[in-house]
Amino acid sequence: MIERTGSPAEVRRIACIGAGVIGGGWVALFLARGYRVTAWDPAPDAEAKLRRLVDTAWPALTELGLAEDASAENLAVAPTLPEAVADAEFVQESVPENLDVKRDLLARIDAATPPGVVISSSTSGYGMTEMQTECANPERLVVGHPFNPPYLIPLVEVVGGKHTEPWAVDWASAFFEAAGKSVITMDREVPGFIANRLQEAIWREALHMVANGEATVEQIDASITEGPGLRWPLLGPCLTFHLAGGEGGMAHMLDHFGPSLRSPWTRLEAPELTEELRERMVSGCAEAAEGRSIHELVRDRDRAVIAVLRAVHGVRNGRS
Repeated sequence: MIERTGSPAEVRRIACIGAGVIGGGWVALFLARGYRVTAWDPAPDAEAKLRRLVDTAWPALTELGLAEDASAENLAVAPTLPEAVADAEFVQESVPENLDVKRDLLARIDAATPPGVVISSSTSGYGMTEMQTECANPERLVVGHPFNPPYLIPLVEVVGGKHTEPWAVDWASAFFEAAGKSVITMDREVPGFIANRLQEAIWREALHMVANGEATVEQIDASITEGPGLRWPLLGPCLTFHLAGGEGGMAHMLDHFGPSLRSPWTRLEAPELTEELRERMVSGCAEAAEGRSIHELVRDRDRAVIAVLRAVHGVRNGRS
């Protein structure tokens, strides 16, 4: 086993394998952060589409702030996969969600990439354990799951597989942080990871309501954009419910609203609200609050909601 020796902060050359919407989004982000990027995609028109995607993303990236040496000219498109990864110090794979394709391609990337270089997959739902089965060096493979568009949405979820070494997970997390991402380093594999499972729960319930004539697409979208979605950018659903308990916080919320878990408010089955689960939620909220009181959290939430409302209002007015 060869462990990665270079510092994540010293990476300068990145290979992006797969140049569609997600892969191209990664390319745009890495270019904006000042990296030199080599991309490869087997589609005959891949390079033209990739360069259009980068051009489209560049104004937003410019507004967010470019690295001093950022340039779209730092993009090269290699004719073969081995040439793309030959000098790579980090590899991000972003090919379609097909397990056989993922297994085969990751094995080919592993065979061609220099020893010790971490290889990350953008998979939306597969676990690394099931994808690394054909790799000669599975210890260096991790999942680096982004949200679309990767150049704009900060989140990336990092998790290894059964044969991934802890150093690779730690190195990848540190690299993504150096690249400007907001990183969740997961403790264990779970299909769909964290954010996709939460997003999927809303999506499936929305499909149920449309199928049953209980709500329209417009009503469903408005219920989020004009409702809880306004509160989530700063606090997220757990701290939002923490505030729903008033001065008693999450403990009071669970004690007061716990019985509603047995109500038919969703097609999902709720877990039993055991004392252990209650304590995990209460202590988790205390940790997430980082010492802020209920009063301080309410103040911060209100300021954030006002800022979001004003920003959305500005975008809507700009359309007219």
